[in-house]
Amino acid sequence: MIDFIRLFRRSGPKIKIELSKKDRFSGWIKCSGCQELVHADELVETLNCCPKCNFHYRLTLEERLKLLTDEDSFEELFTDLQPTDPLEFSDTESYKERLEKAQKKTGRKDAIAVGVCKINKQEVALGVMDFSFMGGSMGSVVGEKITRLIEHAIVERLPLVIVAASGGARMQESIFSLMQMAKTSAALARLGSRRLPFISILTNPTTGGVTASFASLGDVIIAEPGALIGFAGPRVIEQTMMQKLPEGAQKSEFLEKKGMVDMVVPRKELKEKLSFFLEFFMQKTAKSNRKKSKIEELSSV
Repeated sequence: MIDFIRLFRRSGPKIKIELSKKDRFSGWIKCSGCQELVHADELVETLNCCPKCNFHYRLTLEERLKLLTDEDSFEELFTDLQPTDPLEFSDTESYKERLEKAQKKTGRKDAIAVGVCKINKQEVALGVMDFSFMGGSMGSVVGEKITRLIEHAIVERLPLVIVAASGGARMQESIFSLMQMAKTSAALARLGSRRLPFISILTNPTTGGVTASFASLGDVIIAEPGALIGFAGPRVIEQTMMQKLPEGAQKSEFLEKKGMVDMVVPRKELKEKLSFFLEFFMQKTAKSNRKKSKIEELSSV
């Protein structure tokens, strides 16, 4: 006879739930682009791009450095700079607390790494923004690091590359963050006067004061596919204008057609394309310098 009391009592055997499957199927995710299922292992092999629709997922700062630079060639500069809280800003929590959380999360002092490296054996001054640090926002330290990197490129006569990934100027620093727009733009003007190239790479997203300053001042502006690029977000623009924006209005492909972006380059081709432009521009710079030296030599005779 069946013991019904034992069968239904609470202390009886429970159904086991597998939180992760031994056959590795637990790594599946739904692609944000095509909504198809993609395994995390596939994304690692395809540089964090969907193998079905080529949707470009965000890279970490370390992954970006590995993608663009020659192995073990990146030497970080100006690591002593650290943000402060000049306005003693506080909203739902203080700015100091936000900084501490971001620094603990990323292991970095602020939202950018700058330094020198080699890209296919070409020495380059490189800056890479880190979106995971307070949305890649540009405060005093980010602006100062970019400016110092530009000045270092001028002194050492190096081409400059900056990879942007940012929500814009950091609101917790107010006018101090907005001042970085003018400071970085002025420094780039000095770089241009020395006939040294600046290549700007725009990734998803690049918005606000970063777009409105150094990110849009490249001699060549390259964007990754599907990147959101603009000053204000599309929803804010539509609410302000009371008008619907065209389909994909602030995506990189749309901006390429309108002339704001020079080209959209898939991630797997980015290093080679970048290397081509660096070699081309530096050859032109070398020829220009030789010509200038010859003219000065003849004029002094």
